[in-house]
Amino acid sequence: MRQGQRCSNSKFNSSIGVILAAVGSAVGMGNIWLFPYRVGQYGGGAFLVPYFLFVALFSYVGLSGEFALGRLTGCGTRGAFDYALQTRGRRGGSLIGILPVLGVLGIAIGYSVVVGWVLNYTVGSLTGAVLTTDAADYFGTLAVSFGSVPWHLIAVTATAVILILGVSAGIEKISKFMMPVFFLLFLIIAVRVAFLPGAAAGYRYLLAPDWSFLRKPETWVMAMGQAFFSLSINGAGMLIYGSYMKKSEDIVHHSVMTALLDTLAALLAGFAILPAVFSFGIAPNSGPALMFITLPRVFQQMPGGRVLAVLFFLSVLFAGITSLINMLEAVSDCLGQGLGLPRTLSTLLVGAVVFGVGLFLEALPDMGAWMDLITIYLAPFGAVLGAVFIYWVLGLGPLRQELMLGRERPLWRGFALLAHLYVVLTAAVWVLGIVYGGIG
Repeated sequence: MRQGQRCSNSKFNSSIGVILAAVGSAVGMGNIWLFPYRVGQYGGGAFLVPYFLFVALFSYVGLSGEFALGRLTGCGTRGAFDYALQTRGRRGGSLIGILPVLGVLGIAIGYSVVVGWVLNYTVGSLTGAVLTTDAADYFGTLAVSFGSVPWHLIAVTATAVILILGVSAGIEKISKFMMPVFFLLFLIIAVRVAFLPGAAAGYRYLLAPDWSFLRKPETWVMAMGQAFFSLSINGAGMLIYGSYMKKSEDIVHHSVMTALLDTLAALLAGFAILPAVFSFGIAPNSGPALMFITLPRVFQQMPGGRVLAVLFFLSVLFAGITSLINMLEAVSDCLGQGLGLPRTLSTLLVGAVVFGVGLFLEALPDMGAWMDLITIYLAPFGAVLGAVFIYWVLGLGPLRQELMLGRERPLWRGFALLAHLYVVLTAAVWVLGIVYGGIG
């Protein structure tokens, strides 16, 4: 990409559209099936202290940086990296920029399988099949090789159709519908389960602080990983959304709002899930088992459980679709700009790859192994590259200027220090993820 040349003229129409699209990307399965369990596992309310600190840092510097580089260049990762490297008189940024996109593609492949499962459970909740079948058996017949083909295909196809409609008519409109509904449905569930007998044990598990955990390094490591991955920082997804922002948008404000709403979603998930689980004496766990086995067992025993099951899986479906939208958009933009393909063709090609590869990962062990490989090794490395290119290759000067567009208040005096700390911590997330076998 030549300096001054822009990759796309597509733009979000409104500030709320920008924020909800970004929140849609950030809010996902990690908020729902990992955050509540991890909070209880590492000291309850005590875990929230480092978690909130890392969320504040990663949103203020990390999200803002990715948004700013995207808007400055008007490009996705390949064009943005190429621009940054050219400011140093070097070439090859577009080639390096493929690496973060490959990480996002890998996540999208596994994620599409999960969204297919959620779609199946949404329909199964409507028909009552989820509540009349043993939960483990129901999931066991779905999460096997080629066990979810039609649901998987519908999930990818629906996402591709939304992307083909464009940035404002597709991504923005669907985000402005799905994300408010997500929060409303989870709020309804959280209020309902609060009245279940024994629900207080779930709140204690989530909120009662055990301050001794703050003396354990692992608590801080896991809080850092949870915050990092929850905000969808990967060097590609938020960067492409930044390229669709108008110059009048306050990037820092939008980054902070994205983090606040993402954190609210995680807390709502905890308030909706854990009180219900504890009310029926079921041990909390994490991962797919929590969402696809434990919670259906809860809904089977609850008065009005069928209605709550529909609301729950529909809200999770919305969260999954909006996250998948961002992933496929980042990859299809990269393919389209690299090969000069129209939006529709690049979207269809990426959708075909995501579905075609994911078709062989529909068994839970295969999907889990794939996602471990991608999320531990490849995707975090893409985030490291993003951080390095933003703050060490392009540098703070151009970033500061971009961040101040549309903004009245100055950046915090310590922004430069935080920026360098962010790059180091991003590398730490990658290394510690390998050491611990996954931290987010």
